[in-house]
Amino acid sequence: MTEEFDVIVVGSGITGGWAAKEFCEKGFKTLVIERGRHLDHPSSEYTDMQAPWQLDNRNMAPEAYDDEGRYAMLKAKKGKLKTDTIQFFADDKEHPYSYPEDKPFMWTRGYHLGGRSITWGRQSLRWGPKDFEANAKDGHGVPWPIGYKDLEPWYNYVESFVGISANKDGIDALPDGDFLKPFEMSCVEQHVAKNMERAFKDRRLIIGRAANLTEAKTQHTEVGRSPCQARAYCQRGCTFGAYFSSLSATLPAAKKTQNLSILTDSIAYSVDYDEHKGKASGVTVIDAKTKQKRQYKARVIFLCASALGSVQILLNSKSQTFPNGIANSSGAVGHYIMDHITGTIGFGDVPGFEHKYSYGRRPIATYIPNYRHEPSEQVDFVRGYGYQATAQSRKMTGTTAKSVGIGAAVKAKANKIGQWQFKALMYGEMLPYYDNYASLHPTKKDQWGIPLLHIDAEVKENERKMIVQAAKDLKEILAVAGCENTTIREVPADRHIVVGNRTHEMGGAVMGSDPKTSVLNKWAQSHDVANLFVTDGACMSSCATQNPSLTYMAITARAADYAAKLLNQGTL
Repeated sequence: MTEEFDVIVVGSGITGGWAAKEFCEKGFKTLVIERGRHLDHPSSEYTDMQAPWQLDNRNMAPEAYDDEGRYAMLKAKKGKLKTDTIQFFADDKEHPYSYPEDKPFMWTRGYHLGGRSITWGRQSLRWGPKDFEANAKDGHGVPWPIGYKDLEPWYNYVESFVGISANKDGIDALPDGDFLKPFEMSCVEQHVAKNMERAFKDRRLIIGRAANLTEAKTQHTEVGRSPCQARAYCQRGCTFGAYFSSLSATLPAAKKTQNLSILTDSIAYSVDYDEHKGKASGVTVIDAKTKQKRQYKARVIFLCASALGSVQILLNSKSQTFPNGIANSSGAVGHYIMDHITGTIGFGDVPGFEHKYSYGRRPIATYIPNYRHEPSEQVDFVRGYGYQATAQSRKMTGTTAKSVGIGAAVKAKANKIGQWQFKALMYGEMLPYYDNYASLHPTKKDQWGIPLLHIDAEVKENERKMIVQAAKDLKEILAVAGCENTTIREVPADRHIVVGNRTHEMGGAVMGSDPKTSVLNKWAQSHDVANLFVTDGACMSSCATQNPSLTYMAITARAADYAAKLLNQGTL
């Protein structure tokens, strides 16, 4: 007998957790389907309470991980694997995907309950009005069917529950929100911020907006969360629940209602479609261990499996009505794949402050918001970029086992205090290009018989021009900051830039007003299938410059509220 629910949510990460919370709290029997293993919170897999000497292999990955193909992209991204976090990332060899040889794509995945909400960077930034207007204004991509005002109350709503530690900065491009007290800038960051504010009318250095609790309010303590201890072990899993994850916050809130069911080790194979009713009827899953198929039915389906994960499910959900994948009458499913880009980094020593030291390890960097929204005669590209920046502590002078040395000389060097250093990394907006796309591989399948996702995406001329200008701007910023011994590194024009490197993949089931050119409407609801919603990164019609997770959460909460009203009305 097939089990039936009011709502099925596919995926248990940032958006899946929010969808589960909203529907459960509204009284709907909700099933969350997770392809990975079960994790508790706190989990025995967390390593945040282990000292360096307690970590396996002194935190270096076993030699077995040196096998060709194992964690290939994660190695490329991080340089090396560590045992304190490797358990929260999917192995490319066990979970392959495809891309053209000359266009490698970095797809970072976390297959376990909680998904990548365990390892995300927690920088929680609102989009501004101009971010939602850009597509319509410059003609790139599908115009957004919503604006900032549509999401503003939902930003407020999710920020209150998440707990965003931030300052009210009064920047139009980065609207203020419902914040907890911010983490403090270091003395050098404050110095740089003042210098920039004096020198520039448009460029500001602010403290990052972190989904880490500087104080725990009632809605946080009710699910067992407590304040951040500033240890910066966030990616190891947080026993305190101080940073927001679905495992520590939204899923516990959903469980309290007794309306939640969780199904792990269950890979979503397809969204099933009822030809007679013209609606999605449920989800077919493959047991990750036995490889047997099972079906679950529901009145509403929310895909929250990550941007590319949801695209793969949509394309694989074929029927008589949708031979090219469910909700794909427009042919737009899989198109407009985006990620933030980086190609410029700069740093320099900041003189003075020799009597100042940092205390603790703040879990968030500082940030320079996008100041290039408007077209300018000085540049030959559209959209813009911001910078993730930091001067949180003084440079280390010891060898830290990374260079040769022994005896008294090493001890003397370790006792010498280094200078303060300010550094900044560009985060640019990638335009939504139709020909950056994902499709199902025609012949290759994974061990569960599901066609591999083939991702064909590249950085184009507009982004290359942006990188060149970002390097020039950063040189000015470092000079204004008072830096000495500065270094600017810019990706050469002939070097390939790997899309996916920032782990902010978006697009593939974009929102829009026209069913002929988009997949979802203003509620992240399928134009074709009324009871199917996609609220993860796949729904994004552009990528702006800000970290996207807060916007995913706001879109999900808004869509769930709308779907719940339709369920209560009997429309769905």
